[in-house]
Amino acid sequence: MSTILIDRLLETVVVRGASDLHIAVGQPPVLRLHGRLVKLETKVLEPADATSLMKSITPERCQQELQEKGSSDFGFAYGDKARFRVSIFKQKGNTGMVLRQIPNKLLSMDDLHTPPIMKDLIMRPRGLILVTGPTGSGKSTTLAACIDYLNENVDHHIITIEDPIEFYHNHKKSTVNQREVGVDVPSFAEAIRRALRQDPDVILVGELRDLETIEAAITAAETGHVVFGTLHTTGAQGTVNRIIDVFPTTQQDQIRTQLSTSIVGILSQQLLPRIQGGRVAAYEMLVITPGIANLIRENKTFRITSSIQTGHKLGMQLLDDHLFKLWKDGIVTKEEVLIKANLPEALEQKIKRWEAGALVGEEDDE
Repeated sequence: MSTILIDRLLETVVVRGASDLHIAVGQPPVLRLHGRLVKLETKVLEPADATSLMKSITPERCQQELQEKGSSDFGFAYGDKARFRVSIFKQKGNTGMVLRQIPNKLLSMDDLHTPPIMKDLIMRPRGLILVTGPTGSGKSTTLAACIDYLNENVDHHIITIEDPIEFYHNHKKSTVNQREVGVDVPSFAEAIRRALRQDPDVILVGELRDLETIEAAITAAETGHVVFGTLHTTGAQGTVNRIIDVFPTTQQDQIRTQLSTSIVGILSQQLLPRIQGGRVAAYEMLVITPGIANLIRENKTFRITSSIQTGHKLGMQLLDDHLFKLWKDGIVTKEEVLIKANLPEALEQKIKRWEAGALVGEEDDE
């Protein structure tokens, strides 16, 4: 029963274009469609259903980890139709499961409308480039597009370190080696240190989740590699603070200096439902200029946001300005942009001024 069921469920996810499938005891399977949760019109899941669904797709080592630690993550392919990133866990003594669909077709940077300056930043010979945002904001998709752009345009050796591997990259102009934490290598930090001996040009670190990993990533960027990393932070200013705060107070000055010389850009993003259906990303883009490097070094990160505002000509943009534009162009509702804004009160005032016709000329440089 479970094999038919899991195939039917995965088929439904693919056909309906859902981003996630939730399996929880006591309700039918649930899809996330364009950001909203929708229950399927099927039977309510019993504990045995959830367990057999889990077992039908979960590798042995992950089932063991579930028993020992209460949760596990892995990636798996549904034929050639899609890949899924799966998280299995215990809840109220039962098995729960969330499957995130990873589209087979890689979207390009143009498809995603990433800020144009990103293409320049990723072609640099070295430096740390961060893509940040809350869970489910499309960071993996953006990074996959960046890697694919490099893969098509330059002959680099690209190493990705992921947990689990999401998008599969073929060797095009570049050679791409993808290493999965827990399968190919024990930890992110260890994988970065090993990568430095593997003659890489580009290292993608799935998640900068602890001090050791952040330190290894900064070192790799300093020694002449392009390093991509992700963080669950919102806004460029918050990202810089978050990295520095991970370190003990005694090390923070040194990290500020290291970060100021190694970091080249931060892209912070949010996903919003389009009025027409589907979703659209809103971006904040910080390009590290000598002036901004000084702000980081001198612990004046509170001035970064205003530097982004004045850095328009250098390809920078504030998230709230991009949200305003998405609303103004009729792509997203006012309610949605205000939910995602960094400074919702200020954005609401700006929208009101625009609606009242008092914002003439202010937006013409967009």
